[in-house]
Amino acid sequence: MSALVEGAKRLLGRKSDLGAQVGGLADALAACEGRIEPEQLAPANALVDRVSRRLKLSADHTVVALAGATGSGKSSTFNALTGIDLAAVGVRRPTTSWASACVWGSDGADEVMEWLGIPPRHRTTRDSLLQSSRENDELQGLVLLDLPDHDSTEVAHHIEVDRLIVMADVMIWVLDPQKYADAAIHDRFLKPLAMHKDVMVVVLNHIDRVPQERRESMVGDVRRLLALDGLEGVPVVPISAREGIGVDQLRDMIAKRVADKKNSQARFRTDVREQATALDKIVGHVEPREIEVHTRRELNDAVADAAGVPVVVSAVQRAAHMRAVQATGWPPVKWLGKLRPDPLKRLHLDLGASGKDIIGKARSSVPTASSVQQARVDAAVRHVAEEASHGLSKPWAAAVRRASVSQRQSFIDTVDTAVGQSDLGMSTVPWWCRVIQGLQWILMLTALAGAGWLAALMVMGYLQMPKPQTPMFYGFPLPTLMLVLAVALGVLLALLSRVFVSIGAKSRARAADKRMRSAIDGVTDELILAPIAAELETYKQARTGIERALH
Repeated sequence: MSALVEGAKRLLGRKSDLGAQVGGLADALAACEGRIEPEQLAPANALVDRVSRRLKLSADHTVVALAGATGSGKSSTFNALTGIDLAAVGVRRPTTSWASACVWGSDGADEVMEWLGIPPRHRTTRDSLLQSSRENDELQGLVLLDLPDHDSTEVAHHIEVDRLIVMADVMIWVLDPQKYADAAIHDRFLKPLAMHKDVMVVVLNHIDRVPQERRESMVGDVRRLLALDGLEGVPVVPISAREGIGVDQLRDMIAKRVADKKNSQARFRTDVREQATALDKIVGHVEPREIEVHTRRELNDAVADAAGVPVVVSAVQRAAHMRAVQATGWPPVKWLGKLRPDPLKRLHLDLGASGKDIIGKARSSVPTASSVQQARVDAAVRHVAEEASHGLSKPWAAAVRRASVSQRQSFIDTVDTAVGQSDLGMSTVPWWCRVIQGLQWILMLTALAGAGWLAALMVMGYLQMPKPQTPMFYGFPLPTLMLVLAVALGVLLALLSRVFVSIGAKSRARAADKRMRSAIDGVTDELILAPIAAELETYKQARTGIERALH
């Protein structure tokens, strides 16, 4: 937001109606930046800048513009009001495209003139003894402008009229009795400015040329036409600048407007509401919807599938099964399992601290997403954006869609890193595996003890040495029983543990799946949902600003 807008806020205060309106419109425009075409925002931006500049100038001056067609007597009216022949009339009218200005009260007037763009040679200050003190007091603070003819053939005249009309605090339209119904002034100026009727006055000049009996009906007809233009209630003052008829009445009306000191703010409030209304149609006014849980789930499922989570989960299950078998298997043969490649290590996963460093710098070996998987992700992202932007105007819906794919370049790598750095829960061996492993070693040692005992007996027999009495257990030699039972129980324990191994592997796979999906959820929240949420929040800010401007 520009320093001018901030300055206007400080001058008026947020508590004032106009201050809140201007601030609201400025905030709405800031929110719309980059989302709505600049040419659509240009009028509102120009208004905020114009109002901000005007509010920083003298608050004691009221800008009153006299506008009219060629021959309407506008310049004669200007001269009659000033009391001096300042504006050239009739055939003596200059061809310059500049407006003329007369100022009552010089304090701060130069800044207002500069803002209006009136050259010094076209300015006159009415701090003069020629005027009565009463008139000076009544008109103190008046800046009276004589605009070029709005129907002039000079393009520069049209530009000057259009420029100053929007800057005037009060607009006085001078009409000719013979041309007051011309469509040119009604269609181009009066109808479009219907919202500003509170700061508008219509003057029917040359009333002296109208028979006395027709004057009242003509004024009534002017009021009728104005009502059709949406300007019902606008004062219509019949005057004759040449004869002085009604000039005092018009001057008194201007004096009351000047004394009121509220015309500029009234004009500005109307202008702000007008631009806010136009912006309201562009922005729209709906309450953004929350993204449904199932829609988020579909997105996360699609991303997880494309990121290879099912592949990793399968690898975790197989690796957990293989490692558990190695831990619980019969010791003499379980080493054979180490000859098989570890599924996780083949994917560059579960590599320890060094592996984490590798994964942090490079992609894992999880297969890249297929075209079908990528299309599913794109469709899911599109579905999220469409759901979030449902009911929004086209510019904002497009902004939400852009936000949903704004982090597309880094999204894939970030997801891959999240999967690669997820804790798969494979760093420790389950406690029950350690128990079975301990039992296996006890059985193994028992079998070895039995075998050693038998071997010792065989050697003693071979050497013809007296053998000690061999303990018997239910008719079986104890060492034989130790060997046979320990081997049988070890093999049986290894086979029975496969049931627990399978259950444990599936449990670890589910836990790994949950952790990876949680990591992916964090990535989708950060890179897809967060930009969408930020865009919707900006939309709410625009709506809030517009509502303040319309207040």
